[in-house]
Amino acid sequence: MSDPFASGTETQNTLTPQSGPSIGQYLIKRLQDYGLEDLFGIPGDYVLTFYGMLEQSPINVVGCTREDCAGFAADAYARIRGLGAVCVTYCVGGLSVCNSIAGAYAEKSPVVMITGSPGLSERVNNPLLHHKVRDFRTQIEVFEKLCVAGAELSDPFTAFREIDRVLESAFRFKRPVYLDIPRDMVNVVPQSFHTTQAMEFQTDPQAVAEAADEAAALLNRAERPIIVAGVEIHRFGLQDALLQLAETSRIPIAATMLGKSVIRETHPLFIGLYEGSMGRDDVTKYVEESDCTLLLGTFMTDLNLGIYTANLDPAKCIYATSEQLRIHHHHYHGVILGDFIAELVNRDPTPCERPVLSRSSKNPQPIEVAPDRPIHTHRMIARLNELIDEDTIVIADIGDSLFLSTELVTHVRADFISPAYYTSMGFSVPAALGASVARPDKRVLVICGDGAFQMTGMEMSTIIRHGYAPIVIVLDNRGYGTERILHPGEWEYNEIHPWSYSKLPEVLRGGRGYEARTEGEFEEAIVEAWNDETGLSLIHVHIDKSDCSRTLTRLAEKLGRRVAGEPDL
Repeated sequence: MSDPFASGTETQNTLTPQSGPSIGQYLIKRLQDYGLEDLFGIPGDYVLTFYGMLEQSPINVVGCTREDCAGFAADAYARIRGLGAVCVTYCVGGLSVCNSIAGAYAEKSPVVMITGSPGLSERVNNPLLHHKVRDFRTQIEVFEKLCVAGAELSDPFTAFREIDRVLESAFRFKRPVYLDIPRDMVNVVPQSFHTTQAMEFQTDPQAVAEAADEAAALLNRAERPIIVAGVEIHRFGLQDALLQLAETSRIPIAATMLGKSVIRETHPLFIGLYEGSMGRDDVTKYVEESDCTLLLGTFMTDLNLGIYTANLDPAKCIYATSEQLRIHHHHYHGVILGDFIAELVNRDPTPCERPVLSRSSKNPQPIEVAPDRPIHTHRMIARLNELIDEDTIVIADIGDSLFLSTELVTHVRADFISPAYYTSMGFSVPAALGASVARPDKRVLVICGDGAFQMTGMEMSTIIRHGYAPIVIVLDNRGYGTERILHPGEWEYNEIHPWSYSKLPEVLRGGRGYEARTEGEFEEAIVEAWNDETGLSLIHVHIDKSDCSRTLTRLAEKLGRRVAGEPDL
C-alpha cells in the first residue's frame, strides 16, 4: 500500500534495544500507546500464537460469534474511543470481515485490522495450504482497496517502522488499516535498534491564514449564516472548537444524518438535521435560504444530501473537511480542518444574528399511552424520547430504524451511532457489543428491524456472556420494510421467516425477552427493561407492514423511480 505519510516529519521518542520486544509484543505495546484497551475477533490456527500473546497482555480480548460481527463491534468501539481493533485468521477470517472494514473506511472509523497468515517458511514452493485463495498475496491485495494503509510484517528490519506508520495512518486519517503477521514472525525479535516514529503534520500557515481571512470576511457580511456540522467534527474531536465558533458568533447549527449528535441536540443554537427534501421542510428552507453556509466536516453523500435534493449554492458555501477546503470556488491546500476552525475562531466573525429556528422536539412532550392501541413507530419514538438521557447511547440499524431514530433527541455528544452512509444491514447488535465494551457506564439502546436482526442478532450471545445490559428493540414487520416502500408491490423477496424473538434470551441463557403488540404492552416492557440493568433486554415489537417514518416516505418519493430502473424526470 502507498505511504500517506511520505511527506511527514519524523520525531524520535523511545529506544528499543536488541533484547527488546518481539514483533508481536511491539504491536501490542503500540496499540496500547494509542489508548486501545479492548480488541474483538475470532482465533484461528494462523493467528493463535499472537492470540496467546494478546491474552497474556493487558488488552482485553472479546471473542465474537462471526468475523463480520467482530468488525462491526470494533467499528462502534472506534467511534467512541478513537481507535478500535479486530484480529482474525487468514482469508476465511480476513475475507469474512471485508464488509465491516469497508464500512469503517466509508465512514472514517479508525479500525486496526490484524490478521495472521502462513509462516514464511511454509510458503516455499507455493504449496496448497488451507485457507489460501489463489496466492499468498490475495488477502493483502483485497485489503489494499479497503484500508488507508497496511503492511505485511515479514521483514524484521522494517517491522517496527511499518507498525508505527500504519497505526499513525489510522490515527491521522480516521480510516481502517491492515497489519498481516506471518505466524513465524510473531516471536521474532529484530536484532537492530529502533526509534519509535511519529509523524507530525503541519498546516501551511499562509494558506490557513488566507482561508480564515476569506471565510471571516464572508461571515461578517452574512445576514443569514448557518453551520452544517458533519461526522468529522466528532471523528477529529472538534466539538469544542465548533461550539466556540458557533457560540461566539451566534451562528445556528444544523447537522447531517451521519453527523447526528456531534453536538447535543438540546443546545439552543441547534435547529435539526439537514437532509435536503427528505428532512423537515422548515429546516431545509432555513439552511437553503442561508447566504453563507459553513459546512464543517461534512461528507456530501446521497443520504446526507437527501438523495441529492439538497439545494446548496457553491457560491455561498465554505466547505471544510479533513481532505479539502473550498471557499466559493477557491481551493486551499495543506490546511488541517482543526487548524482552520481555530483560525476562524481567532478572527472573531460577527455576522448578523439570525433568529434560531425553534424546535419543540428539543423538549419532547409526554404522550398519553392508549393501552389497547396497536403500536405505531412514531409514537414509540416519542415515548423513547421521554426516557433517553445523557447516559444513553442510541444505536440504529439501517432502514426505517435509522430514519425513525433521527427523531430521537440526543442529550450529549457521540451518543448516536449508525452506518448512515455505507448503510450495511446488521450493524446494530454487534455495534451494541462494541459500545458496551467501550463505555460500560452507559446504557445502550438498539433499534433494529427484523431483517437486519436476523443477519447478526446472535451476537447477543457475546453480550450476554460478558454481562452487558443493552436494550434491543426488534421492529417486526415480517420483512424488508424499506424495500417495500421503495419498490411497491407484493414482492416475495421482501418477506422473511418470522422468529419468536422474545424467546431468544431463553435460548441464549441470559437476559429477558418481551413481546409487545399494543402501546400498553410496550409501555410495560420498556419500563421494566429500562429499570433492569442486570442483563440484556429484548423487546419484540409487532408493527404493521405499512408502518413507516415520514423520512422514509419522502425518501421513497425521491428514490423510487431509480429503484424501479426508471429515468429521473
